[in-house]
Amino acid sequence: MSMWSGVLVGLSIAAPVGPIGVLCMKRTINQGRWYGVLSGLGAASADAVYGLIAAVGFTALTNVLVDQRMWIQLIGGLFLCYLGYQSVRALPNSGKELQLNNGLARAYLTTFLLTLTNPMTILSFAAIFAGIQHSAQATTGDSLLLVLGIFLGSVLWWLLLAGLVGIIRTALNAKAMRWINVLSGIVLLVFGVWSLMSAIRLEG
Repeated sequence: MSMWSGVLVGLSIAAPVGPIGVLCMKRTINQGRWYGVLSGLGAASADAVYGLIAAVGFTALTNVLVDQRMWIQLIGGLFLCYLGYQSVRALPNSGKELQLNNGLARAYLTTFLLTLTNPMTILSFAAIFAGIQHSAQATTGDSLLLVLGIFLGSVLWWLLLAGLVGIIRTALNAKAMRWINVLSGIVLLVFGVWSLMSAIRLEG
């Protein structure tokens, strides 16, 4: 697989709508395109980190992450519930959303950490790179190019998403933005509760 194959893999990983996608769209609507782009970039960076770990064969680190996946997923679930609660109670242009995400760096870091709290991501990348190395006998350099392609593909998706949502944003009034805050908050809460329940099942 080449870097261009990695771009396609990155697009396929990023495109399905999940909590990060909801958060990216909500931030784009409330705060502008760059907040959406940086939120997506945080997720893409976390994917690249996990991809890099899988590519270079850090088996010990992979095992630690998998062994601690219950606690990692528990933290991620609680964080999603918190973000969902803040979204439901925030009013458009009230300043509460900006208070929670008062900078582009924070928008990036929150999605970066949220994506890292999904330990199953590294298993997906480990399976991808194991298949590549087994079938094609790829070198470490080939794997690193693939990681770069995955990162670029993911970034491309977030740029497209933030751009499209940014266009729609100009047609929304305060009432519509309020409903978007509430609905996106509910979706984040659902994802958060699901993550917590999954973590509890792992403990059992």
